[in-house]
Amino acid sequence: MTDVTNTALSDSATLQEQKRKEAYFTASQLQLIWARFRKNRSAMAGGVVLLALIAMGVFAPFLSPYDPTIAGRDPTYQNGAPQIPYFWDDNGFSLRPFIYSYERERSIKSNFRWVSKVDKDKRRYVRLFVTGWEYYVIDVDVDFPGKTFDISFRMFKSNLHLFGVDEGKIHLFGTDSPGKDIFSRTLHAIYTSLAVGTIGVFISFVLALVIGGVSGYFGGMLDSVLQMITDAVRTVPAIPLFMALAAFVPDEWSAELRFLFISIILGLIGWPTLARRVRTHLLTERSQDYVLAAQLCGASPSHVIRRHLLPSFTSYIIVDLVISFPYMVLSETALSFIGLGLKDPVNSLGVMLQNVTKTDVLLNYQWYFIPVIFFMALVMAFVFVGDGLRDAADPYSGHK
Repeated sequence: MTDVTNTALSDSATLQEQKRKEAYFTASQLQLIWARFRKNRSAMAGGVVLLALIAMGVFAPFLSPYDPTIAGRDPTYQNGAPQIPYFWDDNGFSLRPFIYSYERERSIKSNFRWVSKVDKDKRRYVRLFVTGWEYYVIDVDVDFPGKTFDISFRMFKSNLHLFGVDEGKIHLFGTDSPGKDIFSRTLHAIYTSLAVGTIGVFISFVLALVIGGVSGYFGGMLDSVLQMITDAVRTVPAIPLFMALAAFVPDEWSAELRFLFISIILGLIGWPTLARRVRTHLLTERSQDYVLAAQLCGASPSHVIRRHLLPSFTSYIIVDLVISFPYMVLSETALSFIGLGLKDPVNSLGVMLQNVTKTDVLLNYQWYFIPVIFFMALVMAFVFVGDGLRDAADPYSGHK
């Protein structure tokens, strides 16, 4: 009986091994990449963090209890410390989280700065799904100079928010000097930085595919001319370029128009690297038999590039796009940090990092550094995911 059982288990294991091998050899390229990517724990952890940050940015209006602009400021709690919800204190336990009430005062002991005096005998309870400031789930509004052409697209108006308090306001990350909620500003800043990166990557992606595809497929004189243009764009120094553009941008431009302008410029200077990779791949693949067969069947050059050559390079294109995202976010943050990019009232990570260089903030208002943590998490998540995808897409990386 034991021998029969062992034989059955052995046959079952053999059958499962055969199915596993069959699934491996019949799997698509994307399925193989995903199977190798799942084995990379750091990449999976980065992916979870990245998805969480993207969700926080996309649903920022719903997650934010208050308007992140000056319209939602709290004049009674300027430069206020973070308010941490509690479940119990000296007065007993509560099933609902609560924060304490406070009073603002100036004194000689605090060098006449505003300080908060906490009243632990008066609780304010946190509530879920409260109504507050109105917002649009989809909100695109760009005003061009001269009011000759405007872009306005809004859908799904709502005033529902995830949490709030039954009396007064709650500031999980504290407030800045005007009294704006740093938690709400941070979520909207993540969305803005991701939006800038998305627009910039999309523009660079289209330019790279077009220029790299044409250069690699046709070669010859056209390839030489396009490569000279590519090298010229690569040699343009970024900081002097943006300093010149910052001087060029009129002061009357709206914050949304400046945001669109920065996104386009980042995309226009970010395509050469991917274009070079596409060109190199097409130069080696254009002489293959399947390309010749497509040409003999009367396929146009655009059809051959779009339907035959680029799909064989899809995994590397996806990896390059993911790796390009943190560089776009870093570029926007660096430019806004030095005053050449986005400015108030736009909430971006670079704009929020401008405040952390002040001496008064370093000494007294350390909660201004909370957006720095989210910025580092966003960049590191992109880096880990990009490295994991790069290793998973490489058939010679040693994965089995």
